[in-house]
Amino acid sequence: LLLLAATAGRAGDARQEEAVRALARRLLGPRAASVSLSVDPALAAGGPDIYHLWSPPGAAVAVAVTGSSGVAAATGLYRYLRDFCGCHLSWSGAQLRLPDPLPRLRAEIRAAAPGRYRYYQNVCAQSYSFVWWDWARWEREIDWMALSGINLAPAFAGQEAVWQRVYRNLGLNQSEIDKYFTGPAFLAWNRMGNLRRWAGPLPPTWHLKQLYLQYRIVERMRSLGMTTVLPAFAGHVPQGILRIFPRVNATRLGHWSHFDCTYSCIYLLDPEDPMFQVIGTLFLRELIKEFGTDHVYSADTFNEMTPLSSDPAYLSRVSNAVFSSMTGADPKALWLMQGWLFQHQPDFWQPAQVRALLHGVPLGRMIVLDLFAESKPVYQWTESFYGQPFIWCMLHNFGGNHGLFGTVEAINHGPFAARRFPNSTMVGTGLVPEGIEQNDMVYELMNELGWRQEPLDLPSWVTRYAERRYGAPNAAAAAAWRLLLRSVYNCTGVCVNHNRSPLVRRPSLRMDTELWYNASDVYEAWRLLLSAGTELGSSPTFLYDLVDVTRQAAQQLVSDYYLSIRQACQSHALPELLTAGGVLVYDLLPELDSLLSSHSLFLLGRWLENARAMATSDREAEQYELNARNQVTLWGPSGNILDYANKQLGGLVLDYYTVRWSLFVSVLVESLNSGRPFHQDQFNQAVFQVERGFVYNKKRYPAVPAGDTMEISRKLFLKYYP
Repeated sequence: LLLLAATAGRAGDARQEEAVRALARRLLGPRAASVSLSVDPALAAGGPDIYHLWSPPGAAVAVAVTGSSGVAAATGLYRYLRDFCGCHLSWSGAQLRLPDPLPRLRAEIRAAAPGRYRYYQNVCAQSYSFVWWDWARWEREIDWMALSGINLAPAFAGQEAVWQRVYRNLGLNQSEIDKYFTGPAFLAWNRMGNLRRWAGPLPPTWHLKQLYLQYRIVERMRSLGMTTVLPAFAGHVPQGILRIFPRVNATRLGHWSHFDCTYSCIYLLDPEDPMFQVIGTLFLRELIKEFGTDHVYSADTFNEMTPLSSDPAYLSRVSNAVFSSMTGADPKALWLMQGWLFQHQPDFWQPAQVRALLHGVPLGRMIVLDLFAESKPVYQWTESFYGQPFIWCMLHNFGGNHGLFGTVEAINHGPFAARRFPNSTMVGTGLVPEGIEQNDMVYELMNELGWRQEPLDLPSWVTRYAERRYGAPNAAAAAAWRLLLRSVYNCTGVCVNHNRSPLVRRPSLRMDTELWYNASDVYEAWRLLLSAGTELGSSPTFLYDLVDVTRQAAQQLVSDYYLSIRQACQSHALPELLTAGGVLVYDLLPELDSLLSSHSLFLLGRWLENARAMATSDREAEQYELNARNQVTLWGPSGNILDYANKQLGGLVLDYYTVRWSLFVSVLVESLNSGRPFHQDQFNQAVFQVERGFVYNKKRYPAVPAGDTMEISRKLFLKYYP
């Protein structure tokens, strides 16, 4: 593991110190002057990060923070703000009402991270969450990362610009490149060799803007002492390579998910073909010349794709070729690989195949992300990845879906069990959600656990969390959070947080309404939060949570009305069908839409306007908006991965989900009236026109909220609380 020590952030102490002080000024304004921040790498003595907090004599500075890196100092600062000032920072808002004067510490606090790394980001989040971000949004995220203790993260923006340069140098023409890259909202799957062309091509201005962003992202991350992970060549190539090099040994992979070869079936270069090393090294040299390097590179050759052979020797050759193309450009290269493939296709990835792939790279020169460790840990059945270092990761979210969810017991104990595992090669913890800006509590908890030596007392932790988040103690709010903690946030066993509620799925008579928790706990938490509204209603984070819990309650109610609709249909009870269908389509769903429309973070218009803001022409704006609309609905030209990335947003609920449900109820009513059976296939064809119609409706949705959140939630409660 000697090379792991070489990947510590490169920025000098003074540069990291200045970066963390600038972060404090952005966060605290003039009050930052009362906090002294310094960076001293000697604190860690080459080991994991450390920070010290103390109050020096004299009144000028309330607290001094010294960290072994910029990230460690920022983490120490957040520890002080969180535990001594009662502050809170999350995706949905900040609660930074500082005491005056700032509290002084009675004794020095020293904290050491139990592992070298706290990793963050999933390759899919680049498309599901980050795709339309400008620098201001990236800056906020990197600040949050530093305060949360994250010190290892991908920097993937702008790579298509570098690839385009490489492809042009190799002799490809622009139309061949345009037939390869997808549109912006689908680039994550183009990079992993799953998808090509769909929703593309990429305009030249896209490349320029992404390059500009990447320069700023890597500069800021490194200045805080973070290690950036850059993309590397995994072996996938455009078809045009075969025109330039007709004798190259490339095989066309099979189709991915529900896409046919129009948009998938990408070519994979044989690892032993000399062009593999030429292209891989060429790309990485160009990338390093552009952005510098921290020597960690990401590549995923077989993400959800079956390799051409299960022969262990072949698999070792593939991983060795990928790694050699990295070391050809950077002799100090370290390969960071997602371990998703091993649990996604366990029939293929038997112990011999896993060992072969991992051992194609020298021990200690690869780090594996045990991507879904909270539910399906791979380290346990691979003898700790057969000696390669790994990071215990919480995946938590699929598709960026809304929906309250957590596996708090699993994450409170899992990392500690993994460290105690015989001959454990665990080197840190990670957060790898496919989409962000949901379930803040789970991420705050996981970030705190990344710095702890033992599990937390969760009920007392969540009570303090509620107080910090809202800026005041409130018995009802704390009780609501303890209820949510024990129910919706405590899924046990193999839990997949992919929202399958009938609300966000294409209607049928065979929908899943199973819950992993007691629905009455969410209804009671809703009642308790509403009762706290008089005291906490001015808190932005409280209003966000009120929307989110009301939304969850409404989602449960949709399932109840769906079951009534299905029962009425099966019993041929037309009056009951009309009643349940009428309430769902004409009241519950429109009321849910108006609730979501009352909060800026639950607006479809915000997602679409952010997409349009990336454009430099009307034509680009239309393309980007279609990308954004398609991703959260059809996910492909014909509903190929329909509703995978479903969201509950004001505008989307009314004009997409409600219209679908309205058609479903109408078709069922017609079926009962006529005596003809309901045919799902015929309905699917009809409803596809509705779904596609939404993607292309060109309606502009407001990016500014309207309505009183408390009032709408109370109205829903008075009508629907069971």
